[in-house]
Amino acid sequence: MRTWAKVMETVVRERRPALVGYAYLMTGSRVEAEDLVQDAIVRTFARGRAKNSVVQAEAYIKRAIANEAINRARHRMVVEQRKPLVATPYSVPGHESMVSARADLEAALEVLSPRERAVTVLKYVDDLTIASIAAILKLSDGTVKRYLANAAVKLREQLGDDAVNLTERNTVPVILTESRP
Repeated sequence: MRTWAKVMETVVRERRPALVGYAYLMTGSRVEAEDLVQDAIVRTFARGRAKNSVVQAEAYIKRAIANEAINRARHRMVVEQRKPLVATPYSVPGHESMVSARADLEAALEVLSPRERAVTVLKYVDDLTIASIAAILKLSDGTVKRYLANAAVKLREQLGDDAVNLTERNTVPVILTESRP
């Protein structure tokens, strides 16, 4: 078996669930996350990238997931703009009384633009630096900082000041579900 085939087999067998979880954070949809991961794996190995290392392959796949999530969201926005004016707007069915932290966070992430969501996930889930995020998404450092700041404002509006702390380095946004004494 060729080296790239062994790497691909290892990625699919061992890292796929984590990659699907990562893609889910980007999209908010399990089905779309599965599709994104499949496309990213195919694209990564079809282009001959990451032939020798699982770590390198996973990095390429994560980059492909982030870029494709942005592209798909942009495509959906274009489609929505082109719908006839009489069409009903796209809506996500929700629960009036969301009680779990996960549901609250998912709802809050929905209000972020695709780029805000991507930079937030790259920063607080992948723990990447501003410069690394800028390089991955081909943006300037200032643009990444602006997207992060805008995302923080939107998340605070959705979750409250106490629930989101994006100012501390290396922290993941956390939702407090119960008060502690």
